[in-house]
Amino acid sequence: MRRLLALSLSLLLLSLSACALLPNRDPLNIDVVGIEPLQSQDMEVRFAVKIRVQNPNETAINYNGVALDLEVNGQPLATGVSDQSGSIARFSETVLTVPVSVSAFSVLRQTLGLSKTQTLDNLPYVLRGKLAGGVFGTLRFVDTGKLSLPTSTTGTW
Repeated sequence: MRRLLALSLSLLLLSLSACALLPNRDPLNIDVVGIEPLQSQDMEVRFAVKIRVQNPNETAINYNGVALDLEVNGQPLATGVSDQSGSIARFSETVLTVPVSVSAFSVLRQTLGLSKTQTLDNLPYVLRGKLAGGVFGTLRFVDTGKLSLPTSTTGTW
């Protein structure tokens, strides 16, 4: 019984000390810097979402995948993933491009959610995402702001 208690206490102390070894990182700074149309298929629309990722930490951040969820006007609009990998050096930044898909149902939901007086300018958005980096290295982020949707399908938002 004493041996079991000593073993349990040792495991608890070991796990607590392991948590202390995890890096204490400041959150990433994320900004949407562009949305460009991509070739679409059937009943979906595709865009390339460009995000600027700033690393305000003293250590580099290695990633091996990116996932995004875009909510516009309080409703889910687009999701996307990319298997790109790389590293963001300490105190530096990079622009990542992630293809996202918008289903016809999402477009319909957005259209029905707009009031008659609301325009396509300054729609509130929430971008949630993650940079995959292994079990303890995955970094989640959130960016909020306002989007102005283009009046044509050419150009960048």
